[in-house]
Amino acid sequence: MKFDDLLNHLVTAVIVINDELMLRYANGAAEQLLGLGSHKLTDHNFVDSYQVLGVDSELLASALADHQGLTVNTAPLVTLDGQQHTVDITLTPLEQALNLSDENLALIEIRQVDQQRRIHQQLSLDAQQQAAQYLVRNLAHEIKNPLGGLRGAAQLLSRELKDPELGEFTDLIIEQADRLRNLVDRLLGPQKPTKHSRHNIHEVIQKVLKLVSMALPNNIELTQDYDPSIPDMEMNQDQLQQAILNIVQNAIQALEHYGGHIRIQTRTQHQVTIGTVRHKLVLVLSIIDDGPGIKPELMDTLFYPMVTGREQGSGLGLSIAHNFARLHGGRIDCRSVPGSTTFTILLPLNG
Repeated sequence: MKFDDLLNHLVTAVIVINDELMLRYANGAAEQLLGLGSHKLTDHNFVDSYQVLGVDSELLASALADHQGLTVNTAPLVTLDGQQHTVDITLTPLEQALNLSDENLALIEIRQVDQQRRIHQQLSLDAQQQAAQYLVRNLAHEIKNPLGGLRGAAQLLSRELKDPELGEFTDLIIEQADRLRNLVDRLLGPQKPTKHSRHNIHEVIQKVLKLVSMALPNNIELTQDYDPSIPDMEMNQDQLQQAILNIVQNAIQALEHYGGHIRIQTRTQHQVTIGTVRHKLVLVLSIIDDGPGIKPELMDTLFYPMVTGREQGSGLGLSIAHNFARLHGGRIDCRSVPGSTTFTILLPLNG
């Protein structure tokens, strides 16, 4: 077996560079990761093959010049086509016995850890969110019981009052009690899977777009990019419609003072792990806006109940959307930088 053939069977990206960071070799996994063919990699500078790498090029050159190994874990990598990855990077200087040229060479191994990191983050997020929801549900129950008594007392009082003007105050109490009860009901939400039937996801999306288009600001453009081959799937249509609506409304609110573009995209993806379950085929529904982005300090708690970045927000929209995705065996991912925010709903397409 040829040495090149052996390296091309690896799933780890393998690259050889010289002390000027010129690429001397890249295996098939490296070409696939960077999205470049061998003719665009070989004899080109390594730093020209990506947009962002979480290790400074001067550090690589210094380690190579000093014949020192280097390891960087969970480093960000953004390729030239904008794909974002999390990778482990290892640089190993090549011994003279392996070096067939007069150059000072080093081997760079780049291993993607996106999936492992995503699984860990999702399991951690699910555990933390379930704990938060447990506390919120207990609090909601504690509020709901006296709230019912308060409303009933206001109704009884309104019947005894002979002055119609005083009835306005009891009506106000009843109205506010109903508003709080609706808020509590939203906090409680469904916690178990409900009855599902087969529907097409694009029909659900179109209903959402019909709802939001009636009040869509003139400075916001909304476009669709659908994969028409996506099959019908088992779903609770109302729940998924609400989940999509909540995310689209958030995107509209993020853009309302700036204007911009929202794109709704559907695709399929093979062999995706959600939680601890690997699915042969999943729906990937992305809602992408070019707004100012989400504050970094909110990212870790984005799907928690009552967490919001807006003064008038309730903090329930994303929590409800995440719960509905979870009840369908799916998940919601978010990636946000200034100028680009993407919420991705992943749902299994089984059967």
